[in-house]
Amino acid sequence: MPRSARTPRTSRTSRKKRSSLANRAIAASAALILGGGGLVAVNVYASAGEGRSSAAPPARAQNVGRQMSTIDCPDAGNELREVPEQARGEVDRELAAMDTQITDAYRQFADRKEQISQDPGLAENAVLGPLRSKRTASLDRIAIAIGRVGERPAGIESLAGCSLRADDNAPGNPGGTGGNGNDGGQGGGNGGGNGGQAGNGPQASDFVDIQSVQPNVDRPRQRRGASRGTFTTDCGRNENGKFNPDNVIVAPGVSNGAHHMHDYIGNQANDAFATDDVLANGATTCRNQGDRSTYYWPVLRLQNGQDEADVDADGGGRDQNVGEIQTPSEVTLKFVGSPVGRVTAMPRFLRIITGDAKAFTNGDANANASWSCTGFEDRQLKDKYPICPEGSQVVRTFAFQSCWDGRNTDSANHRTHVAFARADGRCPKGFRAIPQLVQRIVYDVPPGPGFAVDSFPEQLHKPITDHGDFINVFDQRLMKTMVRCINDGRRCR
Repeated sequence: MPRSARTPRTSRTSRKKRSSLANRAIAASAALILGGGGLVAVNVYASAGEGRSSAAPPARAQNVGRQMSTIDCPDAGNELREVPEQARGEVDRELAAMDTQITDAYRQFADRKEQISQDPGLAENAVLGPLRSKRTASLDRIAIAIGRVGERPAGIESLAGCSLRADDNAPGNPGGTGGNGNDGGQGGGNGGGNGGQAGNGPQASDFVDIQSVQPNVDRPRQRRGASRGTFTTDCGRNENGKFNPDNVIVAPGVSNGAHHMHDYIGNQANDAFATDDVLANGATTCRNQGDRSTYYWPVLRLQNGQDEADVDADGGGRDQNVGEIQTPSEVTLKFVGSPVGRVTAMPRFLRIITGDAKAFTNGDANANASWSCTGFEDRQLKDKYPICPEGSQVVRTFAFQSCWDGRNTDSANHRTHVAFARADGRCPKGFRAIPQLVQRIVYDVPPGPGFAVDSFPEQLHKPITDHGDFINVFDQRLMKTMVRCINDGRRCR
């Protein structure tokens, strides 16, 4: 499949026809059920972010009464907050290689799941041990690269160890809600608790009826001096079908750095090899040609038993992302102001990632997914997909970071150069307010649990892993217009 343009199957199929396809998929995917307990191999490490030891004991058998569902590894990228610029390229490539190592290990685990349940030692010997060795080598190369131009990071080898873990929401697991538990999850769509069309999620318990959710949105109070204006840019809905599994922010120069497919709108030159100069000269789908920014996010697919053109491609079927890619029915890109003061211009080529593609295993510290339905957007979900009533559409919303450190367009972990405002609306010390991108993406999909966003395979297509990426390529004149509009309290398009 070409890495840029490809036209997806239309998302205009009638609801009735697509619901029928989804129902047929239930029977087709019945063999992919991941539930059931047994004797499994477990490495007992701390959870991600709590510190792990590469000297952890070998996997040992425990009759834990639940099925191990995925591989959990510490995110080295989050831990490397200080990387010298001269080492950044080599470090980014090694971090991308570590993502591929986890993907390959997860495939081994998924392929041998039944064998592992019968032979606990197989997990250590065939999956976790080889993965730990590869990660140790990559972490050593990262330390050497940083040590050539700066202080070698201490203790980095402690990030090598990984473990098997269960999806606690899966049917049959302690604490799981099953297909029709109290959280409002329902059977149907992709089946009562099975592993989705690709066999690795989502579960029926990953969905909740939006009508069972209480309103939970608090509107920030606008203070005197607030910048109350808005600036909306129209860049289409990816009608031309530009997709690739690259991520030029996190894994520059690495093909399939994301291991999942992205929708792109705005700049059409975006792939793993796009430099700032390439982006500056790229064509754009934005109506105002002064906006050559790039906006991208994981595609959403119907789990309806149908194959997409990327079923045998990287980022698609090879990474266990399958099903019909859905073209959004609506995309809104709106920049808003600060509730406590004026905003300043973003620097050109500022890079912002919001959300965490690995939040299922990393935890929700950086998660920023927001799911809802049209007509119910005062009810937002973070870790569940919504089941919308007939006539309502699924909505994904990303509110990006709105504070900038005033110096850097990126950072080693792609997070610390930007920040969210505090609860009182003010930026953290040393940061300044910039226009906040609020991205709203709407889909016309059949009611019920029959869709999922693309993800790294081991993240099991969990809704909490949803994320958005933005690179600012506004020209100086249009950026000034945006800032003036927002600070003056006007609504501009």
